[in-house]
Amino acid sequence: MLLVRIGRSTLQFRRKGSVARSYAISTSKRPPSNIANSLGTPRGLHEIAERIGAGQPIGMVFKARVPTGRHFSEIPDGEAYSRNLITSRILWLRGLEPGVNLGGNVDTFSRYVYIHGTQREDRIGEPISAGCILMRNGDIIELYEEVRVGDLVWIGD
Repeated sequence: MLLVRIGRSTLQFRRKGSVARSYAISTSKRPPSNIANSLGTPRGLHEIAERIGAGQPIGMVFKARVPTGRHFSEIPDGEAYSRNLITSRILWLRGLEPGVNLGGNVDTFSRYVYIHGTQREDRIGEPISAGCILMRNGDIIELYEEVRVGDLVWIGD
């Protein structure tokens, strides 16, 4: 299970009830929210719906969940730092609570909320995303190797 604490900017990977690993993360620069177009990080119980990026090199940039063939260092500075790039690996989340984060205008999966790498590793720990959970590239690759589709993710304050 993964436990995301928005206020503490941490993600814990738990195995059999104990913390196997803890990571610094970044979440939304807006208040937490499950509502579509809010750009807030959604709360509640989720699962990993899809794992994307196996075998890609560290720092690979993804667009629409497809590797672009470019490392984030190849993106012009103005373009790269005006937004959060999706890099290295993607764990696509699906809400499990109808009316909270599943279905209608609160559906985490249709909001394309991911746990993913970023080119802004120097800002990890600050609220900088548009709803996703951002990790350092080495950390997301390490986590990606440990988790599977269907693993639970709890996101709370």
